[in-house]
Order: sequence, then C-alpha cells, then structure tokens
Amino acid sequence: MDGYAAPQFADIETYLDSQLKKSLLRFITCGSVDDGKSTLIGRLLYESKMIFDDQLASLKNESKKFGTQGEEIDFALLVDGLAAEREQGITIDVAYRFFSTDRRKFIVADTPGHEQYTRNMATGASTADLAIVMIDARKGVLTQTRRHSFIVSLLGIRHVVLCINKMDLVDYDQATYDRILAEYRDFAADFGFESIQAIPVSALAGDNVVSNSDRTPWYDGPPLMEYLDTVEIASDDAGKAFRMPVQWVNRPNLDFRGFAGQIVSGSVKAGDAVRALPSGKSSKVSRVVAMGGDLDEGVEGQSVTLTLEDEIDVSRGDVLCADKQPAEVSDQFQATMLWMSDSAMLPGRSYVIKMGARECQMQVTEEKYRIDVNTRAHEAGKTLKLNEIGVVNIALDREVAFDPYEDNRRMGGFIVIDRMTNETVGLGLINFALRRASNIHRQAMDVSKELRASMKGQKPVILWFTGLSGAGKSTVANIVEKRLAAMGKHTYTLDGDNVRHGLNNDLGFTDADRVENIRRVGEVSKLMVDAGLIVLVSFISPFRAERRIVRQMVEEGEFWEVFVDASLEAAESRDVKGLYKKARAGEIKNFTGIDSPYEPPQAPEIHLETDRLDPEAAADLVIERLDAAGLLGG
Repeated sequence: MDGYAAPQFADIETYLDSQLKKSLLRFITCGSVDDGKSTLIGRLLYESKMIFDDQLASLKNESKKFGTQGEEIDFALLVDGLAAEREQGITIDVAYRFFSTDRRKFIVADTPGHEQYTRNMATGASTADLAIVMIDARKGVLTQTRRHSFIVSLLGIRHVVLCINKMDLVDYDQATYDRILAEYRDFAADFGFESIQAIPVSALAGDNVVSNSDRTPWYDGPPLMEYLDTVEIASDDAGKAFRMPVQWVNRPNLDFRGFAGQIVSGSVKAGDAVRALPSGKSSKVSRVVAMGGDLDEGVEGQSVTLTLEDEIDVSRGDVLCADKQPAEVSDQFQATMLWMSDSAMLPGRSYVIKMGARECQMQVTEEKYRIDVNTRAHEAGKTLKLNEIGVVNIALDREVAFDPYEDNRRMGGFIVIDRMTNETVGLGLINFALRRASNIHRQAMDVSKELRASMKGQKPVILWFTGLSGAGKSTVANIVEKRLAAMGKHTYTLDGDNVRHGLNNDLGFTDADRVENIRRVGEVSKLMVDAGLIVLVSFISPFRAERRIVRQMVEEGEFWEVFVDASLEAAESRDVKGLYKKARAGEIKNFTGIDSPYEPPQAPEIHLETDRLDPEAAADLVIERLDAAGLLGG
C-alpha cells in the first residue's frame, strides 16, 4: 500500500506561510462500538506523515503492550490516550487531532461509540463540518449507528462519509457493501444530508484510505484521503447577518469601553449600525479592535473588541447584531433536546441554560414527544432519560437573543446544566419562539402586595412544611394556623392531600409528577403571598431543587422552610393510613422513604425534631420564631 507523500519545504517560514493559506476542515468519526474509528484516524495520521520518529517508536512499544494486532502496529493507540482506553480497547473521551496534507488542514474528533458516552460524541459533532460514520461490515447498521447519524443531522452536519470498514473480514464482498449502503441510505433519506459518500475500507490494512485498493476493483470512487482533501463545504454562516455574543466588557481605563467577543456570523466595520439585544438599544460602531490594532473589518470567526459611538448599556451575555437584521428575542421556546445524564429530565425542575456567554434559569414546561432513533416515530412521554431525544417547550427566567438553530448553529444551540452538581446534563437546539411569549405581558396593578399586607397588619410569608409522610407536617401546620387565626392573622393552608383532590388531581407520584405538583403549588403560594397572606404549605416535597424553585419565586425572607424531622421508624409507627405497609408490600410505587428518595433540607429556617417534640410544642416553636423575626406585625 503506497504511503502519502508529505510536502517538503526549504525553510520554516515557507512552511508556516503555506499552512496559513490552506483551508481547514473539521470532521468527526462516529458509529458503534469497535467499528474502527480510532484505527482509521491513526492510519490517517500515519499515512500523512504527522507522526514524529519518537512517537512512532513509542507506538510500536505500546502496540506490543496494549495492542490487539500481534507484532503489527495498533493505530488506534495513537488517539486512545487514556489508560482506561488502552486497557479496554475502547474510546471514552473525545480525542482531537490535527494533521495536514499539501491541500488542506484537518482537525478530527475521535468520538466514543459506547451508548453511555453519547454525550461526548455530541460534543465532538457540535463544531464539525463533516462526519465519517463508521460501520463494521460484519455487523451492518446498528442502533448506535442510527443514533449517531440522527445526532449528526440534528446538529446541522450536512456532509457524511460512510466508511464501511473491516472489508478484509468479509473478503471484500461487494454484495455486503451494497446491502449496507442501501440500508443506510434508506434510513438517512429524511436527514437532510447534502452528500453521502460511501467508501469500502479496511482501516487496519489501509485499503482505500489514501489510495485505491486492488482488493476492491468494483469500487470506482475516491479513497478517503482524496475525498477529504477535495470535498467542498460552504460555511453555514456565509452571507448571514452580523452576530457577536458579548463575552467581556473591556474597560482598561476611563477612556476606553469596548465589547469583546467572537463574531459568529457576518461581518462588521466602523460606521455600521448595530443593535444590542435583548435591550434593543442601537448605536454605530466606532472602532473594530483586534490584538494587532484596529481592523478595517471584522469577519466571522475573528475575536474582536467593538467600541460604540453611544454609551448604551451592554453586558456580558448580550448580543450585538446588525441593526436592520436583528436576532429574535424571547423567553419561551420549542427546542429539540438530547438528554445526557443518568438522572432523567423532569419537567418543572429548574436547570441552568447556557447560550453563548448568557446563563439563566430554565424549566421544561412540556415534553411534546420523544423521538425513536430507529424509526423516528414520535412517542408520548413526560421525561427524557439518558441518550433520549425529544421535542420540548422551555421557559427561561429572562429574555435572550437567538436565531433558530437551522438558521445559525452558533446562535440557536444551548447546553443544560444541573444546578446541584454543575454537570452538563443536556444539549438543545432552538426550533422557534413560542408565539405566546411575545403576546403576553404583565398587567400593572395599583394595589400592591405591601398595601394588602399592611391592611392585614402582617408580613406575607410562605411557611413550607416538608418531611416524610407521618412526620407530623399537617398536624403541626393545622395547630400553627389555629394559633395565628386566634391572633387575628390572615392565613391559608395548602395541604398535599387536599390539593390532590382538586388542583392536582391529574398528577400521579412519579418523579416528574411530583415536580409538577410542587411547581403548581408554588405558583399558588406566590399568588397568596401577593395577596398579603401567611401561607402554610404542608407537602412532602422530597426534592431540594423544587423547594429551591419556590423560594426563588418570592422575595427574600418570604419563604421559610420548616423541616418536620422524624426518623423513618417514627414515621412508620404513626402510619394511621397504612401507606408504609402497602409501600413495603409493593402495592404503592414511588413512595418517599421506601422506593423514592427524600432529600432533607440543608439549612431550614426552622427545624422541628418531632421524634422528641409533641405537635403543640412544635407549633409553639414556629410561632416564637415568626414573632422574633417580626413577621406577625403588631
């Protein structure tokens, strides 16, 4: 097999100048486990002469220690850098490698094939222009092949190379190749790919990798390296309007105030009219500043600092746009989401969304449907589990600037972060803003919460009683309300069982329904606080995240978490309804404390240990704390 001849240069300056003039192609390798992705990249690096002599010597030694090819070089070890990857012979993390030919530069992302690492594959695909989908000729199209191809299409990659690998293990059989190609084309027919170039290869033996193989005389297409060198891929953002998310407000001294960021589409020059979103304020660019000085024009991909003629308010996370072609602004969207966490996505739970440099709070308000990666059928559901893809409605706590993902990949994508663990749990692609987001506005009212509360001679507050079933929440809350009523205070109690007979009678006891249960009660509690009431809420509310959501709905000091703390044994001993007995017998599913977790408060305003306090004493303690805080007025 002929090797690829690397270009020669007389001096380093000539070489560097040649590199600057070359185009750059970013691509990924993806597919199912052990389809040969790492081996193919290793072969490309080897054939393009991008391995130094000491690296080659080390590779030969590593191949003897970890390799699977006997005395031969195991090319997969060039990109499988983690010890666990070498020991297990799999790819776990995304490995990025650079190589070049005399025509083009390449950055390739070797992505894992295991289902549990699909999140890493999506990360690699998010910046790629082309995808190499690997298929083991012995196995054909697998579920993970379909999943990766679907994710590739969702993320806007429009060019695919279908490498049907390990042809040496099927005796270079054309019928096998034709069958797999036909199945893949049929599956991917609706994915919107502009091109699917199929190539029969043996990454290990090098067939059709850098030159056409004599073993496949029936294949008359280009070898892989030649195709990568010549494929034309236009920028998705070519010709699009100017967009620059602001990453930093640059203020080195009193005489300079600029806005730094990377131009994600379009171009900008001094004198151009721009609009800052979401505020909508407009101005003109006075300077385009880069590291080497002022530029005549800033273009897509450049990181620049813009100064404006007017002192308008622009902050980190805002977006500077072409004034006549601005991005959209909204706080509610329909989006396609890939879930990447072992913990299921729960509608109503508060997450952090990150779009560019903007971070804000997000809730999934509705799951429209899940998408079956094999059939692309739409399935009903309330949650998304690991590696599931669905279409959802989301609501943010503030307006953000965006373009639909299909129009601008850099302006329409986001990641979802768990607020407790700071783990990235999902990625999403904005489809469109929900129409009601721009049509609904808050109506100003002349009678304020403060006036309503002063008329009642009290300060409004939510007393949120949380604890296990049988801990004494409802009992203590009932006594507290009677004491407050005797003092002439205006109150209302929302009890978990009572609310489920009306407002929440459509909800069950799954984690998703529990989250929605608390969200609705939180909204009602907020309205009652706005009415100036002291609201007593008696709910198990097992998840800290949901209790935190309610706390953030109201002003500081208006949410008091009352932890009614009883051991599981004590709660079971008071089980007058027989619920624990039924739960232990398997007759009640998702019962808190038995087969569903309870997350106790970490810093409650009031901690009632009802193992040792009787209900009257516990109620006395609550009244005492409220009075000491001045919440009961005169």
